[in-house]
Amino acid sequence: MTKEALIQKTIKKLSQLPKERINEVLDFADFIAKKYEEEILQKGITTLATKSKTYEFLKDEEDLYSVNDLKAIYK
Repeated sequence: MTKEALIQKTIKKLSQLPKERINEVLDFADFIAKKYEEEILQKGITTLATKSKTYEFLKDEEDLYSVNDLKAIYK
């Protein structure tokens, strides 16, 4: 089913509901839209961080410590 067909079907169903129920649907749609926007934002931030070369200089740095330097090993 296309997006337009889904929208039309939803509108048809909404027109059969009382005003109070339509307000509930609107609140839920707002919640879903906000959640979707936050997901898009998070993906964008993750992409920026992944492609960032901020810590690139650490790749060439030698390891200063090893497991042998630990005084206590926790499991």
